[in-house]
Amino acid sequence: MPRVIPDLDVLKTAETWAAEGRSLALATVIETWGSAPRPTGSHLVVDAEGRFEGSVSGGCVEGEVVTEALDVVETGKPRLLEFGVADETAWRAGLSCGGRIRIYVEKIG
Repeated sequence: MPRVIPDLDVLKTAETWAAEGRSLALATVIETWGSAPRPTGSHLVVDAEGRFEGSVSGGCVEGEVVTEALDVVETGKPRLLEFGVADETAWRAGLSCGGRIRIYVEKIG
C-alpha cells in the first residue's frame, strides 16, 4: 500500500528524484465522477525501478497505474487512463462507491 502524503510533498519527491537522475512518470487525477478515493489533482510519482510515492486511488487501480507508469517511463509516451466500475464491484477495484476517475500519466525528469 502506498504511503499517502500531501500532493505538494509528492511533487517535491518528484523534483528530488529527478535531480538524482532517476527516470520518472507522474500520474495525476484529472477528473472524477461520483465517488472516488482521491480528489482531482492527486499525484503518484513512479521511478524506473518501480518505487513510488503518493496515491491516485487505491486497490487494483493503483497497481494498474504503477504498471502503466513504468511503461510511460520506458517509452516516453503519455497515457490517459480511465477507470470506472459498477457499485457491486467497486470495492474490489478500489473505487469505494462506484464512480469513475481519469488519470493522466506523463514522463518527467
